[in-house]
Amino acid sequence: MGDHTSFHSNAKSKGDDLMRQGQSIKHALNKQTDVVKNEYRIRLSASIDVCRHLLHQGLSFRAHYEKEDSTNKGNFIELLKYTASQNEVVSKVVLNNVPKNNQMTPPPIQKDIVHCFAEEVPRSLIHEMDNDFFGLLVDESADVSDKEQMAVVLRFVDKFGLLVVVAVAKKHCEIGEFFEMVHVLLNVVGASCKRKKVLLENNRKRIEKGIDSGEIKTGTGLNQDLSLTRPGYTRWGSHYKTLLRLAEMFPCIIEVLELIQIEGTYSTKRQQAYGLLKYFHTFDFVFYLQLMLAVLGLTNSLSKALQKKDQEILNAISLVESTKRQLNKLRNDGCDDFVAQICSFGEKNNTEVLTMEEEFVDSIRPRKKSGKTNLRHYKIDCFYSVLDMQLVEFNDRFDEVNSELLVSMASLSPIDSFHQFDKSKLVRLAEFYPDDFSLLELRSLDHQLDIYLDNVQRDERFSKLESLGDLARVMVETRKHFSHPLVYRLLKLCLILLVATATVERCFSSMNIVKTASRNSIGDAFLSDCLVCFIEKQVLETVKNEVVIKRFQDMHERRVHL
Repeated sequence: MGDHTSFHSNAKSKGDDLMRQGQSIKHALNKQTDVVKNEYRIRLSASIDVCRHLLHQGLSFRAHYEKEDSTNKGNFIELLKYTASQNEVVSKVVLNNVPKNNQMTPPPIQKDIVHCFAEEVPRSLIHEMDNDFFGLLVDESADVSDKEQMAVVLRFVDKFGLLVVVAVAKKHCEIGEFFEMVHVLLNVVGASCKRKKVLLENNRKRIEKGIDSGEIKTGTGLNQDLSLTRPGYTRWGSHYKTLLRLAEMFPCIIEVLELIQIEGTYSTKRQQAYGLLKYFHTFDFVFYLQLMLAVLGLTNSLSKALQKKDQEILNAISLVESTKRQLNKLRNDGCDDFVAQICSFGEKNNTEVLTMEEEFVDSIRPRKKSGKTNLRHYKIDCFYSVLDMQLVEFNDRFDEVNSELLVSMASLSPIDSFHQFDKSKLVRLAEFYPDDFSLLELRSLDHQLDIYLDNVQRDERFSKLESLGDLARVMVETRKHFSHPLVYRLLKLCLILLVATATVERCFSSMNIVKTASRNSIGDAFLSDCLVCFIEKQVLETVKNEVVIKRFQDMHERRVHL
């Protein structure tokens, strides 16, 4: 009887408990939902952290084979597994500890997270610009799969006075066939470690023989082991280095090509070696090799100055005029010496040597009389033509207005306690921007410049600055951009001046890191998202997980609503 009474009493007590709000079924379900949401958030945050790291390093996400029996399931899965092994909270809610349809690891999920980052990075940059001055740079180049890609770059001065995007270099693509044959050479010789080793060994023997005979001098930094380096698509300084080594190692390269033609394993490589040997012994090859060495050699110093990460436009100003003068000198006075160099190279390396007074024979129409001598063809149609194109490009890019603009910019230089400061030139510089300086502001600028110069020359913090970027940064740090707003406005306009696209080139260099030969099937949209994050990795690090989670949730209908 007592047990029966106790049973009813306990049942009643439990019923009362269930009727209470704290123990209701609805509350229990809500509590369970909160647990599911929390686990989902932890799981999603882990995937976001993994994506952030892979984007920062420019690494691939997936492997070729990701089945259960795979020993390497790709960087994303492997890094997530490592994260779980180091964090017990994460370990309980990821990978095999949750249903397969909610693991937050499939490729579409990875791409959605990456896209969220890629959307937030430019949003942060646009917010940073805050309707201020900016420049827009556009260029294109082929990626590792020979697909043309375009880079669009914003250049602006941020709120800390730093230079975000810099300078530019222009391609020269006149002699396509010549560079195409050089490209084939690099593929034929560089595709085999054995061939590269033979090339290096032959070159070493050549140097030793030259030293013994006295033809090659010895000394620190001389006679180092050389190899044929593949030039970058956008950096013509790298083409210059490749052509220098091609000329230096020419006899050894011929020996390797002859070896491939005779002993090559594949008929395709033997045929390519035969074609290269035939072309490399022609007068055309030697002519274009020497011409491009001359042109790229003269423009190399300017190219380096324009491609500095910190803008050195002030130093480049004098180099522009010097380069133009030297190109003009080569065109007007250097042809005879240039032809002599070609003949000397041909005699030394047993390549074709033409008699300049004989009639030119067009290789495309050998039976048709050309009606002109070799001298006329190579001097006027080739030598003058290529140099004239270079000079036209220089004159278009650095015309009288642009040159005056650059010279006026030099007056802002902080070097040597603002030694180059010239108020009249700076007022003239502001006149180039009528939409940014009214007539009243121009008059005000004239007075403000005197106060500005006196102010910064007496401030130790401005005594050792080396560039316009440094000047902008220190003006912001010292809050003098508020005291001299018109001067700072002029400085910002100088910093976004579209003189060169070194940053565009860095975008293409980044592209070669993100899209590699083993990752050449990556889609354009995913490649673009990865590149945005990789190039602007400093901004990437500032994007909070919560922001990515919110954008991720808003993209599609998700299994769990946060």
